[in-house]
Amino acid sequence: MSKVFLSLLLLYTSLFSLSNYEVSKKSEDRMSGFEDAISTMQMTLINAAGQKKSRTMKMKVLEGEDEDKSLMEFLTPADVKGTKFLSYEHVNKDDDQWLYLPALKRVKRIASKNKSGSFMGSEFSYEDLSAFNVKKYTYEDGAAKLVNGIYVITSKPVSKYSGYTKLISYIDSKTFLAQKIEYFDRKKELLKTATFEEYKKFDVVYRIGKITMSNIQNDKTTILVWSEQKIKNGLKAKDFHKRYLKK
Repeated sequence: MSKVFLSLLLLYTSLFSLSNYEVSKKSEDRMSGFEDAISTMQMTLINAAGQKKSRTMKMKVLEGEDEDKSLMEFLTPADVKGTKFLSYEHVNKDDDQWLYLPALKRVKRIASKNKSGSFMGSEFSYEDLSAFNVKKYTYEDGAAKLVNGIYVITSKPVSKYSGYTKLISYIDSKTFLAQKIEYFDRKKELLKTATFEEYKKFDVVYRIGKITMSNIQNDKTTILVWSEQKIKNGLKAKDFHKRYLKK
């Protein structure tokens, strides 16, 4: 291969290759534009011995300009029924999150430094429940790594309170939908892996149908499955006011 041809090939590749940020932004855009969503969620907790516990929740999400709002309410079983979780996403500061505990009849604010903690005994942290936003991460310069049709993207959280030092995302190069994310803890060791499946398309918008979060360090797994999903329901910001936590 001549040096001239090689130089032209490298120039062509650099001009038409996507950066790590661009791939992540395209992935985010594929999931944006739903305006608002209402769905039923099934949460299955699986311990290291393979024993399972199931929970059912109702989920509402309001899409905003970089700042989504979400409200989750547990419907079953009886020991968690009525528990509610409210989250306001922010880009330039840590998210605001509150948990209503019906047994105590009080609202608990989730401090930023505690957002790496387990959400309701699951393998999802409070941090994981925030909507993905590319502005919350930094990315390496240069072209994104492409392996067998999958982009492999390394990102680092901006927040100093994040429980992760980095994330490695695997994004399909044709659909730009995330297939898997690996989460590395503060010791820079692999903590858990999330796999994303059963995407559903609503017009030009995609919504996730199933997430399996596997904790590598404790052998526990949590599975979230969405059903009865509806978008563009006409929800407003007032539907996500803190007063709804105690209703």
